[in-house]
Amino acid sequence: MTTSTLSKVSEQLCFGGKQIRFTHTSTALSCDMQFSVFLPPQAETQAVPALYWLSGLTCTDENFSAKAGAQRVAAELGIALIMPDTSPRGDAVPDDADGAYDFGLGAGFYVNATREPFAKHYRMYEYIVNELPQLIEAALPLSDKRAISGHSMGGHGALVIGLRNPQRYSSISAFSPICNPVNCPWGIKAFSGYLGDDKGQWQQYDASLLLSSAEKPLPLLVDQGTADSFYPEQLRTDSLIAAAKQSAAPVEIRLQAGYDHSYYFIASFIEQHLRFHARYLCS
Repeated sequence: MTTSTLSKVSEQLCFGGKQIRFTHTSTALSCDMQFSVFLPPQAETQAVPALYWLSGLTCTDENFSAKAGAQRVAAELGIALIMPDTSPRGDAVPDDADGAYDFGLGAGFYVNATREPFAKHYRMYEYIVNELPQLIEAALPLSDKRAISGHSMGGHGALVIGLRNPQRYSSISAFSPICNPVNCPWGIKAFSGYLGDDKGQWQQYDASLLLSSAEKPLPLLVDQGTADSFYPEQLRTDSLIAAAKQSAAPVEIRLQAGYDHSYYFIASFIEQHLRFHARYLCS
């Protein structure tokens, strides 16, 4: 089945709604892409708002749909879930020279790359902000109300995209986000590889820097587990807390004792995040 330029790969009934996987050819990324969508039962009769979920390093569009347990509450609230992949894919897409997990395939970092050989394909920022919403809102029963959330690298992406585009989203949330990538090993490697040595270009993709200077930031919820092996060196939650205090933004940052970086953590609190977004998406 083809819906507009979307080709359906699979569909399952889930909590009265539909869990669907699509493929399409992306202009922004110059390759074929797959993404997943959960349409709640309300989408049978009306356009519904959507939460975009951005996943982390090594993930695909299927990690969140299979592990987070979000569909039950999304079905109750009437919120669609949009789950894109984490990078461009395909034989022609360049990867990390050493095959490392934290750069290249599965590690797009939600930036628009400017450094060769990555500039042609690694334009995940453009894909998430513009191409994917335009495509699916024309093809599926979605309204123009959107929120954005994510985990780890995807939490970084959600924070950056939401803070840079407050007119496009109603609210932002994140689990274990990379909060200050210009000052952590993952971010330094990714930004050097995708953007080059000009650190002025890096700053537009740093959530702590963006939040500290945001004039009208969106409502924001962040959860970080204290037993996370990447906290605090890679995630730098302290920088986001400091930025929130500096901006007096409507931000709630919660340190959850004993939780780690896994999807067990996400599953434990995803209902609270969905209900947080529903206050702004469904009002």
